Amino acid sequence: MTDEEIAKLDLESKEVKNLMKEYRNETEKYAIWRGTITEGFKKWLKGEKIYDRDKERISLYISEEKKQRWQDFKASHQYSTISALIRESVDYYIEKKSDLFGNGLNRMDEKTISNVSHALKEPLTTIKGFSQLLLENYKDDLNEEVLLTIKNIFDQSLLLENKIINILDNIAVEEPHLQYDILLIEDDLSTIRLLTSYFESKGYKCKGVVSGSKGLEELRGGVPKLILLDIILPDISGYEICKMIKDHEKYNEIPIYLLTAIPGSEVEKKMGETKADGYILKPFDFSDFEVVFQYL
Repeated sequence: MTDEEIAKLDLESKEVKNLMKEYRNETEKYAIWRGTITEGFKKWLKGEKIYDRDKERISLYISEEKKQRWQDFKASHQYSTISALIRESVDYYIEKKSDLFGNGLNRMDEKTISNVSHALKEPLTTIKGFSQLLLENYKDDLNEEVLLTIKNIFDQSLLLENKIINILDNIAVEEPHLQYDILLIEDDLSTIRLLTSYFESKGYKCKGVVSGSKGLEELRGGVPKLILLDIILPDISGYEICKMIKDHEKYNEIPIYLLTAIPGSEVEKKMGETKADGYILKPFDFSDFEVVFQYL
């Protein structure tokens, strides 16, 4: 097919829609993006070979085992792309939303809610984190189609995060005493409970909050001896919170340790900018926290 013939295609015709479906099944790429025929689809229509170098570059970020698990999942559940799975997940969320925010939420006990939030947020954190890394570090290496797809995934992950935080903010974390030594800003309730219990066993009081805005609000009520700060939070980036605190005259002397699952090499790049005093990587051992006791 020539460029002139492609320009005259009726995108609403059954014949063209069948071609789009065949292209997507074969390449796992979009034929149309925001109303415009993609360059990949044009090449495919002209009989040119479609290379997947960008897809392979992205796949380097996950293990061979996980790639194989995804291939097996696709085959058994008949998903052509990860985007299709994300769309179905969002549709399911919307369908169940009224029950979740209504009587369904009230019927759940605290442990169940914690498990649900963890199950939702762990994969979402991975999707958001790696898409952000790709956008920040490999933007110039990706073609326009792949870049737009990753940007869309990142934007959708932000929207889902905002929905999830609306649930988390209504969950009451057990309140410690009014005066405490450590402010823990961490969106996973199980991690809050674990670290709160650990520091209390050492004789220190720890207050946990599940969002950046809650953490900043806590600072207005008192100054802790130490802040443990997750980087990927539902509302404000931990990097931004750290910079805000370190640039504030009243709070800039508070030691801040970043607590994150982001690779250490990436965190290192932000240490000078954020002025953080250190970082601890997840999954952590309790021995990793020995360095913070000098501040308590």
